[in-house]
Amino acid sequence: MPDMIVNLYDLAPVSPQAQALRDSGVVCRRAESYERSVVLAFVERLFPDWADELRAGFAAVPPNVYIATEAGTLLGFACYNATRPDYFGPTGVEASQRRRGIGRVLLLQCLEALRAQGYAYAIIGGVGPAEFYEKAGGATLIPASEPGIYRDRLNRSEGDGT
Repeated sequence: MPDMIVNLYDLAPVSPQAQALRDSGVVCRRAESYERSVVLAFVERLFPDWADELRAGFAAVPPNVYIATEAGTLLGFACYNATRPDYFGPTGVEASQRRRGIGRVLLLQCLEALRAQGYAYAIIGGVGPAEFYEKAGGATLIPASEPGIYRDRLNRSEGDGT
């Protein structure tokens, strides 16, 4: 999967989309350190390959993790500066909650946080849904970026005794 780059100078404001979600009952916000175990359980259940990067996102204070909730239920998450500095991801929204704009708001919140840290561009590593990132954040593919940061990955079974 290739990498993508986002120009943070031209980033669309997230406020209108975040407010529309809030009006429908979905709150997208920065996670708190004391929520780590709940978010980690969610990720380990639905997106187990991303649990290590989520832990890295929670290592920062405040966490480099945003979450989406509705009535106290976790719907999705997004991280930045978890894989490498100036990287967005990983991110995931529960399948039944997709197509509501949650992923877009989480993406834009993380990109705004990167811009606030002084970055001019952000990298999205190992992209799956390239069309989503093009439309939601104005991302463009980086030529010859495959396999990118995720090259020479250890097998998931290394270290768990299987």
